[in-house]
Amino acid sequence: MERTVLDLWVGIFVAAGIAALLVLALKVGSAGTTFNVGETYRVAAEFDNIGGLKVRAPVKSAGVVVGRVDDIQFENQRFVARVVMKIDQRYQFPKDTSVSILTSGLLGEQYIGLEAGGDSAMLKDGDKLKITQSAVVLEKLIGQFLYNKAAEGGAK
Repeated sequence: MERTVLDLWVGIFVAAGIAALLVLALKVGSAGTTFNVGETYRVAAEFDNIGGLKVRAPVKSAGVVVGRVDDIQFENQRFVARVVMKIDQRYQFPKDTSVSILTSGLLGEQYIGLEAGGDSAMLKDGDKLKITQSAVVLEKLIGQFLYNKAAEGGAK
């Protein structure tokens, strides 16, 4: 009898641990971030480098999730990445909105950041954002820093 009760408590403890790990995995993967999939419109932007951006990554403006990355393609003619985003119809942005690839959190989740411009005309389905800023690649920054330090040392 005592062995059965002990096995039951161990089973409950293990199930609670697995549930806690599942919740943690959802929080880290930002799958817990809510976004209504109601009426949306699609806009595209082209970047020289998208870093680790993935499909379904959040699109945020002022910290609020306003959409999701819908598709990522490589343009063979111009050698750039084309990112298509679905923006919730409730959120309207001017045509001169700038778009950046940003990093959040300790694990470096990448997302799209929108910064509204001042144009009176609003984005419509199928429009293309022209003011873009690519992802910051840490390896390039370190390489540039080391190159500059070596150039300074050689000049002395």
